Amino acid sequence: MTLGLSVAAGDGPQGPDGPEAPAGGTSGELPAGWARATLGELGVEAQPGFASGKHNRDGDGIVHLRPMNITRNGAIDLSDARYVNDDSDRRVEYGDVLFNNTNSPALVGKTAWVDSVEPVAYSNHMTRLRGPEGLDSKFLAIQLHWLWASGYFKTVLNNHVNQASVARKALLATEIVVPPLSEQLRIVAEVEQQVVRIEAGESSVRITEKRIVDLVQAIRTEALWPADSESIPDGWYWGTVDDVLEGIEAGRSFTCLPRPAESDEWGVIKVSAMTWGEFRPEENKALPPERDPNPDYEVQSGDILVSRANTVDYVGAPVLVGPTRGKLLLSDKSLRLVPKSSVDPNWLIHVLSSPPVRAYYSESATGTSDSMRNISQKVVRSARIPIPQSNTVRKEITQEINDRIALVEEFRALLVEHEERSSNLRASLLKAAFTGALVPQGPDDEPASALLDRIRAEQQAKSPRKRAARKPRPAPPGQEELPS
Repeated sequence: MTLGLSVAAGDGPQGPDGPEAPAGGTSGELPAGWARATLGELGVEAQPGFASGKHNRDGDGIVHLRPMNITRNGAIDLSDARYVNDDSDRRVEYGDVLFNNTNSPALVGKTAWVDSVEPVAYSNHMTRLRGPEGLDSKFLAIQLHWLWASGYFKTVLNNHVNQASVARKALLATEIVVPPLSEQLRIVAEVEQQVVRIEAGESSVRITEKRIVDLVQAIRTEALWPADSESIPDGWYWGTVDDVLEGIEAGRSFTCLPRPAESDEWGVIKVSAMTWGEFRPEENKALPPERDPNPDYEVQSGDILVSRANTVDYVGAPVLVGPTRGKLLLSDKSLRLVPKSSVDPNWLIHVLSSPPVRAYYSESATGTSDSMRNISQKVVRSARIPIPQSNTVRKEITQEINDRIALVEEFRALLVEHEERSSNLRASLLKAAFTGALVPQGPDDEPASALLDRIRAEQQAKSPRKRAARKPRPAPPGQEELPS
């Protein structure tokens, strides 16, 4: 089950002064019968999972949930399930809340409600939360995931070398709003009902986006590749990518800080900066100021970059770098292609992005994990392509492709508007849910303060009584303190 709660992390609901993220957990005046309390005050149990390097995808053992198994929509996703052999009792069960305590700074805090019928294991990068009677677990999961989407957990995380984390103490100090239980249930039901409608529109957008991608690829195939692989137009010949290159330059491994670079700092390009034809310079990590930037690896406008190591969907992805800020460095997971002077870079980008070359790079990539595949310079060079001998012809083909894709991109712009509208609808929905504006208050609902009183009473009853202070033991004979 998906609660469909995602808005861009850190964006939150947009008000006149920007994102209206809950400061310190919650803020503002509460409706009648509501209360504020930290997870610790509510007696929420927080239990981390266990680490395991011995996992498999073959179904041998029990499912071991990891950070990637919580989606940005706040759902459990088992499409890439890992299994471990484990005899411990460290499990999450149906109705538990699972919090992602360790990840990249942007993803720490993703939260999901567990809908697995069978108990499953979970990693030490996850925290199992179990609340008291009177706090609905779905309501808790929705609110914590909303705090993540609003950027709250970025304010309490600890940064490490390659990741960040939210400590158990900081998690339990997180403040949430607590309506009466019956109102919590009404809020959850209304959120789920509205999200179904939002997701129906999003599903249509995703289908249309897929068709647009397919159309762009069909445009490239028709313009660049002969219909019959055995024949080729006059003035063309079969060659390889190497035939149109002066050379390939490899990037370098850099030790980076766990954050993006500021505009005046050196940044190292991440693999996520390169998708098929799109360069995202903001996807970088900051180089420590004491490190040598080595300008030989600086990315320049007009460079053709290829993703040497990336996910199975993006390995081999090429980009033509447009106008961009300086101080961006090429990492060892990327290659810089230097085309011959007679070769139009835009034509080469279309060739490298065309379905036959994409398929060749994907099939030639090494590595067993979909999260990271690798291709060598030899593979990049050896891709077989049809090459017009005339650069004038290559430019004419490029112009034709660009003109046809420009018409398609007009439709894509409309989809972006729909996606933004959907994100705003989700944000407004969740803002209403946690400010008392989503469902009516019930005059007969037991106020949340009664729940808090019961929890405090139970905690006091469980706390051990303080022992009376012991009198100091007398000193052994002969060791009495002598008068001064």
